[in-house]
Amino acid sequence: MTTEIARLVTPGADACGRLPVEHGEFVRQILDRVGDKWSLLVIANLHDGPRRYSYLQQAVTGISQRMLTLTLRQLGEDGLIARTAYAEMPPRVEYTLTPLGESFLQVATSLVQWASTHHGEIRQHRTRALAETDQGELN
Repeated sequence: MTTEIARLVTPGADACGRLPVEHGEFVRQILDRVGDKWSLLVIANLHDGPRRYSYLQQAVTGISQRMLTLTLRQLGEDGLIARTAYAEMPPRVEYTLTPLGESFLQVATSLVQWASTHHGEIRQHRTRALAETDQGELN
């Protein structure tokens, strides 16, 4: 590694953490945005084409209208989704993945699928940990 590159890489970082120091904060911001549960679920639900707001609100269980609106706006600002408004009566708006969003789709759907596959196992671990905590408080 050259001295110039070594200066840019976070000291002591492993392969996943090797990014130029000056990009670190922005990369963390991106990970905060695309790694939150609502963004992952919205992106995963756009996998097979354009969707209307009402579809996304029904498909993403538990999301409030305010949070869906905010998530869609933020994903649009980052260039992951596109919003298309049609001049019809009644007005119609659709959301679709952009090429950048498509490039993230596999990661998003993999994370959602992993959580879906392992939710029972994780629930058991949480229940066991809670029981152990409760038992410890009794002693």
